[in-house]
Amino acid sequence: MTARRGETVAVLLMAYGGPDKLEDIPAYLADVRHGRPFSQELLVEITERYRLIGGRSPIVELTRAQAAGVERLLNSSKAATEDIRYRIYVGMRHWHPYIHEVVPEILRDGADRLVAVVMAPHYSKMSVGAYLQRLSEALEAHRADLPVLTVESWKDEPTFIDAVVDRIAEGLARFPEEQRDGVVLLFTAHSLPERILGWGDPYREEILASVEQVTQRFPAHRWVFAFQSQGASEEPWLGPTVEETLDRLAAEGIENVLLVPIGFVCDHVEVLYDVDIEHRQYAAGLGIRLERTASLNDHPLLCQAIADVVRRRVAGARAVAAS
Repeated sequence: MTARRGETVAVLLMAYGGPDKLEDIPAYLADVRHGRPFSQELLVEITERYRLIGGRSPIVELTRAQAAGVERLLNSSKAATEDIRYRIYVGMRHWHPYIHEVVPEILRDGADRLVAVVMAPHYSKMSVGAYLQRLSEALEAHRADLPVLTVESWKDEPTFIDAVVDRIAEGLARFPEEQRDGVVLLFTAHSLPERILGWGDPYREEILASVEQVTQRFPAHRWVFAFQSQGASEEPWLGPTVEETLDRLAAEGIENVLLVPIGFVCDHVEVLYDVDIEHRQYAAGLGIRLERTASLNDHPLLCQAIADVVRRRVAGARAVAAS
């Protein structure tokens, strides 16, 4: 598409989604499981997890807060100079507003092109790829010929790394100064089925690339990595698990751990329950004090990271169109 003056660029931020209230959980679970039946025991367990974190998921409102921050940054004086207007939208993969519910709004608003960003920094065909597939299906259903630019990974965006570093510095400050140097940094990301390794999927390497950049800023601290929130299916999932890692640290006499959920960019059940309740209790049973870094949520540096990657993607497409 040839770039033109007065271009309107739609930016769709996509996240997982979560139930707005406890009564939504059966329908939410059905969506996550693609209609496969689930046991009453699983429903009771998931309902209890959400009850313990306030009866709902905050992911939609937090993604909207991120979107507001990104939109402010994108529609700066620089955007005005380039004669671009950015409009930000939020779509969820597994709950309202679904991606397919937001696409008609984007089309009605008359965007000239669309930039698709998954609010997960690390690419996997099973995660980021699934979001992009949902978007493709929604556009195809409307026979839309809207040009789409995809952001598949932003693992090493400098301001994303800076935001994680900032949260770690805050987290370390919670430990007594005399114990601070001995705090182990435990980085985590959502586990995926081991079968992705057979595809040559880069997920693990994507995460460790981010971890490497962050840990360069904390040379005095030991760090380890684990996968969390393994699924309930019987197939093997990526490890080591957080529990296995904490067992190993406890056996070594480690007493203080700062968990850094680097694979997650906002509060939701995998952070508020899996980490704050389940993993913290498990660590306490081993004699370990486990703290967690605050989620990035709408941290200005996270919003800057998304704005930067979007602006760079648009500039690249414009340059190609003009050549």
